[in-house]
Amino acid sequence: MEKSVTISARSDTLLADIGYLFRDEGLLREALTHKSYSNEHPETAPGHNERLEFLGDAVLDMVISQRIFLDYPRLPEGELTRIRAEVVSEPALAAVARRLAIGDYLWLGRGEERSGGRHKESLIANAVEALLGAIYLDGGLEAVRLVVDRFFATAIDQAFRHKSGIDYKTRLQEVLQARQGSPPAYRLLRAEGPDHDRTYTIEVLHGGRSIGTGSGVTKKAASQQAARQALTALGE
Repeated sequence: MEKSVTISARSDTLLADIGYLFRDEGLLREALTHKSYSNEHPETAPGHNERLEFLGDAVLDMVISQRIFLDYPRLPEGELTRIRAEVVSEPALAAVARRLAIGDYLWLGRGEERSGGRHKESLIANAVEALLGAIYLDGGLEAVRLVVDRFFATAIDQAFRHKSGIDYKTRLQEVLQARQGSPPAYRLLRAEGPDHDRTYTIEVLHGGRSIGTGSGVTKKAASQQAARQALTALGE
């Protein structure tokens, strides 16, 4: 989708949702530009977001590590590592991306646009990391920390309470067995895209009622996300 308006006009809502105003709008544009768009528009694109993604990944790791180190002083290293891994995982980042509707603001090439790139979990998760990298360069570590605290606090708390780690299917089965004495069931809703780039959507049911859906590049990943959504709905 060709973009004909300025980055400021396009991004006001996103910036308001993030709670951060860029001094260098070029960094924001770069963070939201996918490689596919840069390849198709080498003369006008400001580069793409892979380098910012690299930086944002490292900054996010550090900020989350410090947060959980301070918030959970009695947890051993293994549990701190587990919590961090869950919070900075692709599904967790994609959840933040969906909350911000970040896919709506991306510059994508025609191929990515046609293949549903604005909804691809890996792509929008990477964009969140790139955005954090851009905020770090623009405003420093404290600016990143404020954004991370705002958007990842719930994920940190949920990860702390998920004693089974990131195996949401196991956790959901345990919860439903304990509460209602029966396990969940999973059903494939659809498979989209070519064989080499397929996205699966799976629904988890209990008692004949849908309690969660999830998408992923494998059926296993989609099932995990469906289970995670169900756990959130159940207050777990």
